[in-house]
Amino acid sequence: MFFVRSGMSKVSAPHPYTLDSVRSFDDGTSKQDEAELSAIASQVAAQYRADAMSPVLVSGYLRLAEFALFALSGAIIYALYVGFGTHLVWEYPAAVLVGSIVAVLLFEVTDLYQITALRRPMGHLGNMLLVWSGVFALMALAGFLFKVSEEFSRVWFGSWYVIGFALLLITRFSLARMVRRWARNGRMERRAVIVGGGSGAETLIRSIEKQPYNDIRICGIFDDRDNRRSPPIVAGYPKLGTIDELISFARIARIDMLIVSLPISAEKRVLSMLKKLWVLPVDVRLSAHSHELKFRPRSYSYIGAVPMLDVFDKPINDWDSVAKRAFDIVFSLLGIIAFSPVMLATAIAIKLDSKGPVLFKQKRHGFNNEEIDVYKFRSMYTDQCDPTAVKAVTKGDPRVTRVGRFIRKTSIDELPQFFNALFGSLSLVGPRPHAVAAATQSVLYTEVVDGYFARHRVKPGVTGWAQINGWRGEVDKDEKIRKRTEFDLYYIENWSLMFDLKILFLTPIRLLNSENAY
Repeated sequence: MFFVRSGMSKVSAPHPYTLDSVRSFDDGTSKQDEAELSAIASQVAAQYRADAMSPVLVSGYLRLAEFALFALSGAIIYALYVGFGTHLVWEYPAAVLVGSIVAVLLFEVTDLYQITALRRPMGHLGNMLLVWSGVFALMALAGFLFKVSEEFSRVWFGSWYVIGFALLLITRFSLARMVRRWARNGRMERRAVIVGGGSGAETLIRSIEKQPYNDIRICGIFDDRDNRRSPPIVAGYPKLGTIDELISFARIARIDMLIVSLPISAEKRVLSMLKKLWVLPVDVRLSAHSHELKFRPRSYSYIGAVPMLDVFDKPINDWDSVAKRAFDIVFSLLGIIAFSPVMLATAIAIKLDSKGPVLFKQKRHGFNNEEIDVYKFRSMYTDQCDPTAVKAVTKGDPRVTRVGRFIRKTSIDELPQFFNALFGSLSLVGPRPHAVAAATQSVLYTEVVDGYFARHRVKPGVTGWAQINGWRGEVDKDEKIRKRTEFDLYYIENWSLMFDLKILFLTPIRLLNSENAY
């Protein structure tokens, strides 16, 4: 195995495939479960079970850390040398804050937060010194223009310049060592699989290998063609299986990117592959390094200098995932505090109404098809609980207790899932998690809805877009699970924090309509 670094630049660009065209494409295949992996594919996948660190998040956290270092060093020197007795009560803090912000912005503009710069700080030492000096030159100019430069301490100004740059160097050289160590042990990488073998895949792999300082680790090749048309080993990488087997492999190995090495001219075959692959929470790129059809340069994203056409992006990725996780923590804590009297009263009522535990645990599908434990208040008699959800609850179901009918009708039974969201197995907002064996009319949901597992490209939620649009409660018809899935996919494709807020605040209003909740 090798791994290299990527200088992929993110652009919004047109591409020949859309989600709708892929989902509506009919290649004549039937719905099927994920295929079982071969022994070698299982062995390779097991090596990558642990999550890798995203280079985007590493550079993002560095921005925050350096801003804090710049601001703290300026503030501490001000407090120790100038003191708080100066008449410039707000001017010094303002200068420290603005100077720190401008420094981070200029480092960003000059690409000093790219992974190449983080790996080799010595090679970018001159640029760092130039930018840091430029920040202080701008502050000096601002002081001259506002006629306040004589009011500021030269010792403070010079000391902040020297100490701030020293802290910058210490941070960058320390991080460079960590980045190289993370790269060696595989903690910081983007795991990629080549889809499609043969000479095209070999050319693509050689092109990627030539790119210096990439973070791409190629984990193997998957192709539906036999060994005569697609050799078992290409450029030193084994063919691990078919496209159907790739679905299972990508989930186990936590693959970040699928690179399709097929010509655009083979559109039917490309669409057939994408129809299977779009259910995965990964970036899907179509290699354009050997295409005769050329787009404008801005239409491509890049791995080093290798052009790619963006087909699908992993939903809610990198900083979006950080923002959503922060959203979940804050609002889960608020929900637990606000509903703690209701939860306490419910627990007491359940204990008084029937024997057994207060909480009920059920296995459900989570992010990336992983099984998670979801907690609810127990609403059925203990000896009649159905943790596998083989038999859905119906109107007047004798298994449901008196208290259970009320808490199911009002969705109070779902309140313990605030703790699921707080600890990370659920999100507050997302597609509702279904039981692993959930079925409609004895037919599993996966067999009713083509692309059902695409719901699991994001973390499931306590509430969701489908629920506030009336698709909650009993699923006794195929149309109901189809509509749920349709609304869930709309949410995934249009996610934003404002969308989450809208769903969260509409939830208690829409819960007043309890027609389908038993």
